[in-house]
Amino acid sequence: MSKIVNVSKRNNFVIKAVRGTLEHRATWLYLLLKEAEKKGIEWEDIGYAATKECGHFQGADLVKVGGTNSFKGLKKKLFTKPAQMVFDMKILETTDDKLSIDFGYCPLVAAWQKLGCTDEEIARLCDIAMNGDRGIAESYGGRMELGETIAKGNSKCEIRFKK
Repeated sequence: MSKIVNVSKRNNFVIKAVRGTLEHRATWLYLLLKEAEKKGIEWEDIGYAATKECGHFQGADLVKVGGTNSFKGLKKKLFTKPAQMVFDMKILETTDDKLSIDFGYCPLVAAWQKLGCTDEEIARLCDIAMNGDRGIAESYGGRMELGETIAKGNSKCEIRFKK
């Protein structure tokens, strides 16, 4: 029996539609990694590098568009009010050098649950996916620390960007 509880507080039509697009991306990640596994390639051997590269790409664009490498700029460009609603986020702290966010819901985990992934697979997929956020943090001259996660059965994901 799964120990993962992933229930959103917000469920209007628009939020569900946005979550659906994120679930679709999570499905792609899982299916790509499963195909690689069939060819004898471990998920971690390609997943971490690919998601980190995506994070670097996205992070560089966010820095460029935002005109700053401050984590205040990252919050403004990436963790917008709509994003906060989709992930049931709570912004705990925002400074130039630190951004602390708790996520109360994860559409990626929802997708992996719908696909029938085991709790162990979901935890692995989550860590691989979060490497994209680590790449974004590096683009801002910092690092991302991952505390508790929904994918490991906790009630929230603790995301901490620090310089």
